[in-house]
Amino acid sequence: MTTSGIITNIQRCSTEDGPGIRTTVFFKGCPMTCTWCHNIETLDPKSTVVWYAVKCIGSQACVRACPEDALEMTPEGLRIDREKCDVCGKCEDACPTNAVKVMGKVWSSDDLVQELLRDKVFFETSNGGVTLSGGEATFQADFAINLAIGLQQEGVHVALDTSGYCSEKVLRDFLPHVDMVLYDLKVMDSDKHKEFTGVPLHRVLENARIISESKKRLWIRSPVIPEYTDAEDNIRAIARFIIENIPTIERYDLLAFNRMCIDKYALFDLEYPLKNHELIDEETMEHLAQVAREEGLSNVVWSGMTKESKKNEVTDREVKTYS
Repeated sequence: MTTSGIITNIQRCSTEDGPGIRTTVFFKGCPMTCTWCHNIETLDPKSTVVWYAVKCIGSQACVRACPEDALEMTPEGLRIDREKCDVCGKCEDACPTNAVKVMGKVWSSDDLVQELLRDKVFFETSNGGVTLSGGEATFQADFAINLAIGLQQEGVHVALDTSGYCSEKVLRDFLPHVDMVLYDLKVMDSDKHKEFTGVPLHRVLENARIISESKKRLWIRSPVIPEYTDAEDNIRAIARFIIENIPTIERYDLLAFNRMCIDKYALFDLEYPLKNHELIDEETMEHLAQVAREEGLSNVVWSGMTKESKKNEVTDREVKTYS
C-alpha cells in the first residue's frame, strides 16, 4: 500500500547516520522543540516557502508568479507574508536561480523507494543503507513504515534515527521493519528534559527499553550542548541508565555542539538562540567520553567540531547535525 508524506531533504553519501555509506531522509514534523535544534526546517509538519539571499539575482519572477500576492521584494530582501502564502510552489518554479524554495516536498512511499534505490550500489559496497531521520520519522508513522517496508523488500538496510518520543504502539509497529535504531538520550533530569525539549522524559526512557527488548541493533547518541546537556552528572546518569536498562547497546555517541544551523534559522526570520555559545574543546569531549566509560560502557565515541584548548582553533573532525 502506497502512502504519501512530506520530506525536507534527501542527503546522500552520509557517513554519520549509521554504518557504511547512507542516504538520510529528513521527515517533516517533530513533537520536540529542543532549544538547540539544528533542523529547524523540520519542526513544522507543513511545507513552507524560504528564500536564499545568496542565490537571488533580483529578477522578481517569484513576486510576479505568486497568485496570492504573498511576496514582496524590499530593500532588505524578499518578504514572505506567511498568512497569505498557500505554498503552491509557483514562486519556486518561476525563480531562475532556485533562490526561492518550498521546504517540504510531498512524496509517495513508492516513488521515494525508487528514488533511494538510485544509491543502492553505494549501500552494497559499504554495508550501508537508508536512515529515516528528521524531524521525527515516527511523526509520519504510516508513511515512514511503508517506506521502510519497500526498502527492505529491495534488500536495503534501514535505520531509524529517533528522539524516542512516540506512542508505544507506533514504536512496536515500526520496529519489525527496521534493521537498527539510532536513539537520542539528551537529558536525564525530568524537569530539565521538559524545559529543554518540550516533552516529558518518561516516554523516551520506556521506549528505549522496548527497543532494547526487541534485540534490534542499537546506537545511543547524546548531543553535548553547552549549559544544557554537557554536565558531567548528566552524561554519567545517561551511562548508568544504559548499563542498567539497555544491555543490547552497540555503541554510545557523544555529538559535539556546533553553530552550523544559524543560516537555517535566518530562512525563517528567526535567530538561533545558541548563536553566541562557544564550541567545546577536545579535552572536555574526551573527558565526558571517559566519564561514560567509567560507568561501564565499552564502546564510547565522540565526534563533531571542537576548539583546541590552547589555540582555540576549530579541528577538522567529523560533523554531526543533531536535533
